[in-house]
Amino acid sequence: MTALTDVSQQKRFYQYALWLAFFTIFYNTVEGLVSIYFGTHDETLTLFGFGIDSFIEVISGIGIMAMVLRIRQNPGTSRGQFERTALRITGWSFYLLAGGLLINSLYNLYIGHKPVSTLSGTVISLISIAVMWALVSGKRIVGRMLGSEPILSDANCTMVCIYMSVVLLVSSLVYQFTGFGLVDSLGAIGLIYFSISEGRESFEKAAGLED
Repeated sequence: MTALTDVSQQKRFYQYALWLAFFTIFYNTVEGLVSIYFGTHDETLTLFGFGIDSFIEVISGIGIMAMVLRIRQNPGTSRGQFERTALRITGWSFYLLAGGLLINSLYNLYIGHKPVSTLSGTVISLISIAVMWALVSGKRIVGRMLGSEPILSDANCTMVCIYMSVVLLVSSLVYQFTGFGLVDSLGAIGLIYFSISEGRESFEKAAGLED
């Protein structure tokens, strides 16, 4: 991974990273609150769980924001200590995400719950896929230009949210047309392994960073 060496360009891309972190925090906070509201209103446990999981992305975004601010305030010091902290926050976010998925999936399977409606889940998932895809692209560009593993790991965290949005979309459509209410739980279980793997990778990268 080739990083920028020009100081002025680095400052510009760190500003981009900060904007992306701000937007990540803002969007996922709104998405989480809206999803929780409609998940409760429509008795859609998958949508409610999706809303809770949106706040995992907020945690990762806060980690990146804190890292960038600390690097900007301490330009003469090694960024290794800051990047390690951001990677660990992202890693814990992945583990929390996996835990949330597991609890939500098992609970759905246990009670055999069926939602009142999945229309709101369909709409929210479509919007989320479009927004998150743009965020992933932006974070990967900035992460590669800065040679920043934490930003690239944060992009992976956002990619997991895309997968979750796809699961939400598919489960909403399947239920709408078939009435099979457990398809969302079965699909979400498949994402747990990916989340744990990405969390472990974040911690391994943190351990391998030099001061």
